Amino acid sequence: MSWGFLRDLLSGVNKYSTGIGRIWVAVVFIFRLLVYIVAAENIWKYEHDEFECNIKQPGCENVCFDHFFPVSHIRLWALQLIMVSTPSLLVVFHVTYRENREKRHNQKLYKSPREIDGGLLYTYLISLILKTGFEIVFLVLFYKLYNGFKVPRLVKCDIRPCPNSVDCYISKPTEKMIFLYFLVATSCLCIVLNLSELSYLIFKYSIKCYLKRVIKKRQ
Repeated sequence: MSWGFLRDLLSGVNKYSTGIGRIWVAVVFIFRLLVYIVAAENIWKYEHDEFECNIKQPGCENVCFDHFFPVSHIRLWALQLIMVSTPSLLVVFHVTYRENREKRHNQKLYKSPREIDGGLLYTYLISLILKTGFEIVFLVLFYKLYNGFKVPRLVKCDIRPCPNSVDCYISKPTEKMIFLYFLVATSCLCIVLNLSELSYLIFKYSIKCYLKRVIKKRQ
């Protein structure tokens, strides 16, 4: 698939993000998207062809592969990247709505359509919550599907039509495990960045509201 749309989306979101948000965009683009396209995708490209069992019973190898790899790592990562990036579209749409509203009324309705305040603040917070939620869901999904973040060299399979316990071998397990740990680590880093940005915005907004109340009381 072409990742041009996702790249353009991340570049567009960068205009409306806070400093922490821009770090998140850089991490997703450089350490996740580029690593996925350049290296990880090639490592798992022929995972089915390179999965070998020490028996030639028809259907046994396919059944064992499907048991240990119910969903392809590479497709699950692709889905994860798409899901954690698309909530940012909410912010882009909200800013576009503000800009079009000003054009329709032909007057200045906001201090700056791209300033994170009012309704845009709530949209931004919702996008951060959704991104964090998707990251956590996919990490749990990876852990449950593959019995932890590990790639064993040898797996034993006794599922029909295999006549008995069969030894199956996974190719390049060490290389795959290194990239698996790397992508899990970057996913955890993105969760930390999202939570940090969420806390920062809530704290900033709370201070702003508190100062407004103090000024009103003095007046």
